[in-house]
Amino acid sequence: MRVLGIESSCDECAAAVLDEAGRLLSSVVSSQIPIHAPYGGVVPELASRDHLRRILPTIREALSRAGCTLRDIDGLGVTRGPGLIGSLLVGVVAARTLSLVLERPVVGVNHLEAHLHAAFLERPDLGYPHLGLVVSGGHTSLFRVDGVGKLKLIGQTRDDAAGEAFDKAAKLLGLGYPGGVAIQSAAAGGDPQALCFPRPLPGKRPEFSFSGLKTSLAVHVKRHGVPAGQALADVAASFQEAVVDTLVKKTLAAARREKLSRVVVAGGVAANQRLRTVMQERGRSEELEVVFPSLSLCTDNAAMVAALARQYLLAGRDDRADLDADASLSWNAGSI
Repeated sequence: MRVLGIESSCDECAAAVLDEAGRLLSSVVSSQIPIHAPYGGVVPELASRDHLRRILPTIREALSRAGCTLRDIDGLGVTRGPGLIGSLLVGVVAARTLSLVLERPVVGVNHLEAHLHAAFLERPDLGYPHLGLVVSGGHTSLFRVDGVGKLKLIGQTRDDAAGEAFDKAAKLLGLGYPGGVAIQSAAAGGDPQALCFPRPLPGKRPEFSFSGLKTSLAVHVKRHGVPAGQALADVAASFQEAVVDTLVKKTLAAARREKLSRVVVAGGVAANQRLRTVMQERGRSEELEVVFPSLSLCTDNAAMVAALARQYLLAGRDDRADLDADASLSWNAGSI
């Protein structure tokens, strides 16, 4: 089954094509960073308007790079939620229209499950069960994953997501957008132990909270001013370390509690080099296999959507009759 995937849940307009064996033929991502950078975060109205302009050219580019046409596509997959409703609608309407015109099945997938499934593009032998951490600008959630569509929520953030905390921290420090990349860059050469930022919700409970950590940084900046030079590097490194330490400790503790030997980390924040290093090192020390997708598969992309949709399509699912966008789509909304 040759699958066209479409992603438009937030500020990335993306399309990808998988061949009959599930191999990635093309993946095109049109970023909106220059549009949202002046505001320090995603502006929903601007995001959806840009998706309208880019969705068809992005699909055409993905098809061209894959060396095929729309008529060569056997099925489609699209992110139907969660996300920004205006952005989601652009992708969903495009996918549903194409499916009706081409008379091909279409599947609407959950954005969080798609992130976790991205690892299978490079590790088709990954297998189940495993613990999944989805960590991004909008989500910080732990799942027990027993199969396609078989996710059990273990814990999630009570307030800010980790990526959101990075964005707000970068704004406080005058570092620009996107915050995760800016903080990582500023932290280079910094001392991660220079400042003792709090580790939110200490203990074994698999819940996260990053709003207090952000407030702690805001208080520091109010008292001492916006740092520069080595002081900026130390603050950025210390803040990053607090986020990473929290994510690693709670994720590995959840894996032990669930008696799982494998952890998959996905989402935009999974591209953070410090998180990748620390999670891998501590995972090895506890005899846990920790799997990260390649950097290009961590941020929002359509390859992960196509890969997950392919599994549902092969199982006979077709959402043509009632496909719609759902900004608050439940993490357990679909299963095989």
